[in-house]
Amino acid sequence: MDKTTPHPLLKLLTELGPLLVFFGANARFGLFAATGAFMVAIVAAIVASYVVTRHVPLMALVTGVVVIVFGTLTLVLHDETFIKVKPTIIYGLFAAILGGGLLFGRSFIAIMFDQMFNLTPRGWRILTARWALFFLGMAILNEIIWRTQSTDFWVAFKAFGVIPLTMIFAIAQMPLTKRYHLEPASLEASDAAEGDVSKG
Repeated sequence: MDKTTPHPLLKLLTELGPLLVFFGANARFGLFAATGAFMVAIVAAIVASYVVTRHVPLMALVTGVVVIVFGTLTLVLHDETFIKVKPTIIYGLFAAILGGGLLFGRSFIAIMFDQMFNLTPRGWRILTARWALFFLGMAILNEIIWRTQSTDFWVAFKAFGVIPLTMIFAIAQMPLTKRYHLEPASLEASDAAEGDVSKG
């Protein structure tokens, strides 16, 4: 099926909605109830995204799978460690995929971000390296916070800190994407000259 470009409001709701549900449920019912609510909200967001756009972004799909797995472990074993380490696993996985891809001459950032723009091969490599380092940093930050702060602080950071930090970092990459941006007519020539590192 053909995919439809999602409305910005829908994209925001599907990304922020589950986090707000998690925060609210934790404040009212505690972490374990919040974990269950978060799992339901994540699945609902993925389904809503597919119904509207006939497409589920790769990052959302990977995140959803990890949330379900670690959320289930949290509830079955009644151990909050699993849901707290979940972001570390997700960020670490993304960092490993991006960094590993670069080692083999591939830039998977175009796939992870659903090919939102066209860049030169050099642009893709730089952007991929930056996002790999960002995800690695977020993994380390999550480990520091959940191991040293209260559960409520960690939940608040997850709900209100992660997305702003990600948005700030993404905005900071705009000069790079503008510098290495390619018009469609120039894309084929650049790929032939340097090799298309965003594919394959």
